[in-house]
Amino acid sequence: MKKVFLSAVMLVGLAFSTQAQEISKNALGLRLGDNDGFGGEVSYQRGLSGNNRLELDLGWRNSNHVDAYKLTGTYQWVWNIEGGFNWYAGVGGGIGSYRYDYNPGPGFDGKDSGTFLLAAGDIGIEYLFDFPLQVSLDFRPELYFNDDYRDDNFAPDIALGLRYRF
Repeated sequence: MKKVFLSAVMLVGLAFSTQAQEISKNALGLRLGDNDGFGGEVSYQRGLSGNNRLELDLGWRNSNHVDAYKLTGTYQWVWNIEGGFNWYAGVGGGIGSYRYDYNPGPGFDGKDSGTFLLAAGDIGIEYLFDFPLQVSLDFRPELYFNDDYRDDNFAPDIALGLRYRF
């Protein structure tokens, strides 16, 4: 009975060890997405452990009448699917500023600016090539805390990321 139990424990340990991966200590690149107009973000990832990391994104967005800049940070958990494919999920927040400029006609001054806070989630999939390139596709819903920036206070963000791993 002891041999069967020991064999079962070793088999479970082997199964979990095959799913373990070592994420990159650092990754730097771009995250290109579309919420409130097309924009880009300079993206930095810092590995904290074998399957956890911190991602910081400094980005800009522009649309017909609004320009916005924001800094977003997310804590992510990473799981290996197979080979170089991983999926990840995370939570975080950020801060930003915006400038609104819209004048539909005489007697209307449509200029405004200010700051906002946001809460964010993140879920995505990535592929790590044999050379130091990482490609990702993720969905980051953002909840804004400033009524002047967005009327509905919610913005889904889908983005493609390209990062150099080192």
